[in-house]
Amino acid sequence: MSEVVKTRREGGIFEVTLDRPKANAIDLVTSRMLGETFQQFRDDPDLRVAIVQTAGERFFSAGWDLKAAADGDAVDGDYGVGGFGGLQELRDLNKPVIAAVNGMAVGGGFELALACDLIYAADHTTFALPEIKAGTLADAATLKLPRRIPYHVAMDMLFTGRWMDAEEALKWGLANEVLPQEKLMDRVWEVARQLEAGPPLVFAAIKEVAREAEGMKFQDALNRITKKQFATVDRLYNSEDGLEGFKAFAEKRDPVWKGK
Repeated sequence: MSEVVKTRREGGIFEVTLDRPKANAIDLVTSRMLGETFQQFRDDPDLRVAIVQTAGERFFSAGWDLKAAADGDAVDGDYGVGGFGGLQELRDLNKPVIAAVNGMAVGGGFELALACDLIYAADHTTFALPEIKAGTLADAATLKLPRRIPYHVAMDMLFTGRWMDAEEALKWGLANEVLPQEKLMDRVWEVARQLEAGPPLVFAAIKEVAREAEGMKFQDALNRITKKQFATVDRLYNSEDGLEGFKAFAEKRDPVWKGK
């Protein structure tokens, strides 16, 4: 897509790499590029799962580009179709997204990782939300982090701006796995291939239900599922894939998912 946002596809896997030295910071132009890239992933029926990574080993991303802000990028400017970083406000993204975090994930860079469904981290990775020290709000992280890890741990990070290393991130369930740096991408691609072979309509239903039911009462959400009032659930229950799993079991074979 550009030298800053690089993409690679292998079968149904879409790898997105942010390469913006020195710290992979995100300005308005880069955010819009990322949004267009993730929109492309969302809208391509042949793509099943995305991997989000960044170039280099020191920074996953330093988040908002303060130098660009000093040169005139407005904090409330046009971040593009997916909001800051291209993911956190992208509507109807009902496909799995994996973050491969290698290095410091700071502020908006941390929020970019939080916008993904799965987080795999290199063992030297650290996370922080230093916005408190600048007297401002880490808005997306304030919404998302207390839902990912225990409330009191999230508040500690938000209130103090302290660093969390990879092992602590694993302890609290923020990271799915922590791996030696040289093994990180092999493991991420292994997981991506596993998801690529899975049922895309079920993944879509999982993501929509989990997202939309977040603020609902349990019974209300369950009623919407059973009455097929979620678009992805309705599509799943009326699809070829909706029967394929049962047929494959009865015929003692592996299912073949078509996404339709």
